[in-house]
Amino acid sequence: MQSPGWMARACLLMAVALATGCGRGGGDDAQRPPTLVAVEVVKAQTVPNLVELPGRVEASRSADVRARADGIVERQLYVDGTEVEANAPLFQIDPRDLQARLQQARASLASARAARAQTASLRARLSTLVQRKAVSVQEYESAQASFRQADAALMEAQAAVDRATLQLDHATVRAPIKGRTGRAQVSEGALVSAAAATLLTRIDQVDPAFVIFNPSNIAMNELERGIAEGRIDMGDDHKVQVTILLDGGQRLPAPGVVDFSETAIDPATGSRTLRARFANPDGRLLPGQFVRGILAVGSVRNGTSLPERAIQIGEDEATVMLVNDENIAERRAVTLAGQAGGRWVVQSGLTPGDRVIVDGWHKIQPGQPVSIQSEPIAKAKAKAP
Repeated sequence: MQSPGWMARACLLMAVALATGCGRGGGDDAQRPPTLVAVEVVKAQTVPNLVELPGRVEASRSADVRARADGIVERQLYVDGTEVEANAPLFQIDPRDLQARLQQARASLASARAARAQTASLRARLSTLVQRKAVSVQEYESAQASFRQADAALMEAQAAVDRATLQLDHATVRAPIKGRTGRAQVSEGALVSAAAATLLTRIDQVDPAFVIFNPSNIAMNELERGIAEGRIDMGDDHKVQVTILLDGGQRLPAPGVVDFSETAIDPATGSRTLRARFANPDGRLLPGQFVRGILAVGSVRNGTSLPERAIQIGEDEATVMLVNDENIAERRAVTLAGQAGGRWVVQSGLTPGDRVIVDGWHKIQPGQPVSIQSEPIAKAKAKAP
């Protein structure tokens, strides 16, 4: 039987072995060479002046299709959500009552024509007789008045026919514009009214589409001041291009252009309205959709930018890894303004001369020593282009 002292000696030997192993590991870490990284020295340069704003999509043209004739809806002539051409039939209202009204108006028109012809004949006969003094002047003037009344009644009857014809034409409800139809608001058998302007459906023209932005008036004034002072160069065309970011950060292939700027300020929000126009042939932009837009408002002469691969984007902030004067890695938060030409425009957080790790930052932690790939790279001085 083994004595209890044997177990105590075994535990002591194991503890010594573990302590020795840990000490060797620490020595290996201390002797590990600095991690090799590639850096880019931040310098002042001309960069796009990018402004990111939330926006809401609107149709370039919208029309509420409403009833312009009274009656019962017989048929829906389109499929909900499809594209229709202007003047395409959408609904058919029971036309029988309107057809009867048209026949009645035509009958009244025929009667008015007969009455006018009769008074015209009487006036012609009395015109000859009054010259011979066979009838009195008063009788002739009365015949003239009757003719004018019959002529006015004829015009009124013609107008009634035209109106009845128009009402019958309105029994076939047509699309006022080209666009995408919405859901039908009535079904077959529904009673619609022209006086109540019953809503039947809605049509939105989404190609082109508008995106509405509402920047604060303070931000707009700052941009206008920068342009006036020459800090922001708008170029020769003064156009503001807009790139749309869809859900998940996906970009709309074709950029748009700001085509309208509201001069009035919304007193409730203190904001102004900008409108950008986009080609939307595939219908990816839908009315009411919320998107984010990157507005390229000219360029800034003394800006900074970094390659996309140098930026670490987290849930709350974007950061970069820098190399300080002692060649030690450190992390710094930056504010981004948008992407252009494969580079992020950095709005704040960096100064010219900072050495930013472009390649190899994922292999190190803040506080670790690094070795710069292309030695020597001294910390550059801030220079304007």
